[in-house]
Amino acid sequence: MSRNIYLDGEIVPEDEAMISVFDHGFLYGDGIFEGIRAYSGRVFMLDDHIKRLYESAKTIMLDIPLSPEEMEEAILETIRANELRDAYIRVVVSRGVGDLGLDPRKCPKATVVIIASAIQLYDEELYETGLKLVTVPTRRNGPEMVNPRIKSLNYLNNIMARIEANLAEAPEAIILNSDGYVAECTGDNIFIIEGNTLYTPPKYAGILKGTKREVVLEIAEEMGLEVKEELFTRHDIFIADECFLSGTAAEVIPVVEVDGRAIGDGKVGSKTTKLIARFREIANTTGKEIYQD
Repeated sequence: MSRNIYLDGEIVPEDEAMISVFDHGFLYGDGIFEGIRAYSGRVFMLDDHIKRLYESAKTIMLDIPLSPEEMEEAILETIRANELRDAYIRVVVSRGVGDLGLDPRKCPKATVVIIASAIQLYDEELYETGLKLVTVPTRRNGPEMVNPRIKSLNYLNNIMARIEANLAEAPEAIILNSDGYVAECTGDNIFIIEGNTLYTPPKYAGILKGTKREVVLEIAEEMGLEVKEELFTRHDIFIADECFLSGTAAEVIPVVEVDGRAIGDGKVGSKTTKLIARFREIANTTGKEIYQD
């Protein structure tokens, strides 16, 4: 089925959604993006995603040719054009068309693309049985490089880690920062539970400040867990009672093994199961309504 795509102010059929080969997003990965979910006719955490998009744009000095309010309407318009109630939405803003040089001043206007489709990052059965992860050699960019809090089109760091996970026949990879502490996975934030305490790496560890990470932290506190954002190592994962990941595409998914070591008893933990159920309840009942009755 052909999708309808938002391209620079127009909704066009998928096979007509084309950008120039001189677009600096294509030539240099110069741009930003957001992945967003819609559930049951509502866009989950839309304001948070738009806020992060414009924060990324500010840091790389990219002028988005839409106001945040116009961006919101463009996203909703794209979902409606595809008649979806449950969707994965990808918003891409590139530097736009320029020349073959690096200078962004040669790109007078950014390119905006919005895609509304579907995504299935992991097989459904893995949400019941849990993931088996590996730690890979590729390290996470530090904040003094391309800061990981910028959701940049340049995802080669993550892709290299993904390749290493593929070679190890693992569904996901844990990436360490330059100091050897756990940062995140290729597309997800990571959490461990020890007793009644939930740990996750802090923002300065080299992570994307995930929107779903924030939801998880709120749910954990609601469940009565003590929440600590602090550095930890692979050893801390190995001896944890439970482990799980969160992300827009992944949602919340359990981890039962890392680098050949079983986490806890090697089965999905009870607190993780409860947290997943609560996350799904929130995702399916809150958000910006797509269709007005």
